[in-house]
Amino acid sequence: MDNDSAGNRTDLEERRLILKARGGDMRALEELVYRYDEKVLSMAVSFVGDLDDAKDVYQEVFMRVFKALPDFEFRSRFSTYLYRIVTNVCLTHRSRNRTRRFIPIEDKFDENQATVTYGVTPVTPERPDAAVINSEIASRIRSAVGTLSPRLRTVFVLRHHEGFKLREIAGIMECAEGTVKKYLFDATRRLRSQLEDIRK
Repeated sequence: MDNDSAGNRTDLEERRLILKARGGDMRALEELVYRYDEKVLSMAVSFVGDLDDAKDVYQEVFMRVFKALPDFEFRSRFSTYLYRIVTNVCLTHRSRNRTRRFIPIEDKFDENQATVTYGVTPVTPERPDAAVINSEIASRIRSAVGTLSPRLRTVFVLRHHEGFKLREIAGIMECAEGTVKKYLFDATRRLRSQLEDIRK
């Protein structure tokens, strides 16, 4: 009840800001940007891996939002609409450098709970060569994620890097939740196959 009320209040506030921004109110636009700037930058870093590239994505996202606001019809939440733009910009970004922090790989996937059991674990720091080994493992995982199709990679990043729920990912990608589950299952299965030699 409280969550629904808070969500409705947020939607109403954002509708007001969007309508004002459409009318040329730059402060309203700035407030919209401020609400989401950290999340947008975080998503961009997750996808492209480089902070400078992520900042370029960030700028392009909000330029697209500014241009597209007159066409926003409130059919979905503004956040869903925004994250869809972020995803599209990231997928078309030309950067090949997708460095990223250590990525957990699912060992078991429960389609109902979407629970995760980690199958690749960093080497403990007590070992003198731990940093080198962990770096090599992370590099292997990044390369493996990079071989996924755009849709599989998108679902994997949104779920495991950004922590979106399956329902939210379905809204961002404009597909059924069952489709998201299948993409996630396929992505983790392919990654496990490629990384079999470094799993426990």
